[in-house]
Amino acid sequence: MTVRLVAILAWTLLSMPTQALLLTLPGRAKVRFAMIYWRGVGFLLGLRLTVVGGVPAQRPVLFVANHCSWLDIVALGGVLPGCFVAKGAIDQWPFINWLARLGRTVFVSRSRDTVSAEQAQLVARLAAGDNIILFPEGTTSDGVRILRFSTAFLALAETAAQPYVQPVTIVYDRLDGFPVRRHDRPGISWYGDMDLASHYARLGRRGHLHATIILDEALPPGTYADRKTLAGALETLVAHNAASLRQGRDWR
Repeated sequence: MTVRLVAILAWTLLSMPTQALLLTLPGRAKVRFAMIYWRGVGFLLGLRLTVVGGVPAQRPVLFVANHCSWLDIVALGGVLPGCFVAKGAIDQWPFINWLARLGRTVFVSRSRDTVSAEQAQLVARLAAGDNIILFPEGTTSDGVRILRFSTAFLALAETAAQPYVQPVTIVYDRLDGFPVRRHDRPGISWYGDMDLASHYARLGRRGHLHATIILDEALPPGTYADRKTLAGALETLVAHNAASLRQGRDWR
């Protein structure tokens, strides 16, 4: 556990100057390197992935994913070429906020005073060709169910940037080579008032964790009449995929 943590810290400290330099340069090298960084963290954590489907060639894309753990950032960060949207409180977390900023995370507080400026920042990112990774549940779940998708998060789908919307499902399905059971999920999911240090301490003792990520076909702009209908359709699809993966059934 300690060896892993030291290795991740060393990899992070080596990667930070490179990403800081790439942020000053034009092009998408900063996006590609961020993915390489998260893949490295996942490897050091013993996280292995199976990815079904692919990322569309069209840009921009709103990746809409379920969310149950800080591990989702590691897993999805290595697969999806986009920047995360995170709650503003994370910008106050020492060291974590540096990583988030280097990864071009957009912080949102969702307060009435800042919502317009935050929305404008996200739309500008999309208009510039950036992809955005959204967690429309608004918080982490316990991993045994999908929480309701908030329509507020999907307002970006109705903007002039006209992004494609790709449903993303992530489920942790094998732990140390064995199927993840219901009572294993609280040790993987990070929710409620769990603190990060003790959660990592429990999980870091394990050997390997496997997750399956389903990238469903991206939806062109205007596929659904409004964001309420879109949120319902995405929630139904991701919940179906997640339940099937948890139960070892074919999701197709």
